[in-house]
Amino acid sequence: MKIRIKEQSIRFRLTQSDVRNLHAKGELEEHTDFLTGRFTYAIAESEVGNLSATFENGRITLQIPREMINELESTDRVGFSGNTGTLKLLIEKDFTCLDNTMEDQSDNYPNPLLA
Repeated sequence: MKIRIKEQSIRFRLTQSDVRNLHAKGELEEHTDFLTGRFTYAIAESEVGNLSATFENGRITLQIPREMINELESTDRVGFSGNTGTLKLLIEKDFTCLDNTMEDQSDNYPNPLLA
């Protein structure tokens, strides 16, 4: 799972195994350790009707309805978007890059532009 944060926008990008694990367990969590503390980013199944997010104690949690998780796992749907106040949220499948990269992309979804 990767996140991209820019101003009032947060994008969560999921590999194939991320989507399978989210579907099976209802949650994903990763973290980055700094010298002064831990930054955690997570996705959790929720009873909410749309995407929403919270930030508490150094942790961003994206809440997602079970129906969206099911659709990500079982269809070609690329992702979903939503808002929490002025914060824009996006969760999407992570496709392989079209250019060369040093990043391991073996678990990414095949890029539809390469077909």
